Amino acid sequence: MAELNTGDSGGGKGGKVRSKKQNSKVDLTAMVDLAFLLITFFMLTTTLSKPQAMPLGLPDKNDDKDPLKKDLKVDEKRTMTVMMGENNKLIYYMGLIDTPIAGPKDIAYGKDGIRRELLARKKSVIEYTGDKAKGIIVIIKPGKKSKYKNLVDILDEMAITGVETYAIVNDFLPKETELLEKK
Repeated sequence: MAELNTGDSGGGKGGKVRSKKQNSKVDLTAMVDLAFLLITFFMLTTTLSKPQAMPLGLPDKNDDKDPLKKDLKVDEKRTMTVMMGENNKLIYYMGLIDTPIAGPKDIAYGKDGIRRELLARKKSVIEYTGDKAKGIIVIIKPGKKSKYKNLVDILDEMAITGVETYAIVNDFLPKETELLEKK
């Protein structure tokens, strides 16, 4: 790439020798090759973020046709119903809506609200049954105007507090609908 000038121009003229001005060229081929190698290396070695998913146990599609399945009776002292409405409204009660053991009460999301209540109710149910296997059963009822974020927040609270038995139901009793629509 480089050229050596010896001074013998052979022009035959005496006097000053003027050297030719050369254009300076830089060969970037090696740098481009290196850049592509680095890009390829980092693309192949970088791990992409994995999507986060929450496991949900869903019922089989053919459950209605099973003759062995009957309506299960659950102890009302073990059930807690959580209803979600618009504007982050959250109402819970223990037992049945007609004869509640506790509630219905408005409560907030987070550690000072529903999480504290879930832990307290879980502890009282274990004391009542005397068996850790028969824990609390939570029925989650998202309203038509509730946000998807609120459902995810409640499911997170179930995982954080260790509630193993919960169900997402969209059937509201008239009294429950009335409670959600109150302001």
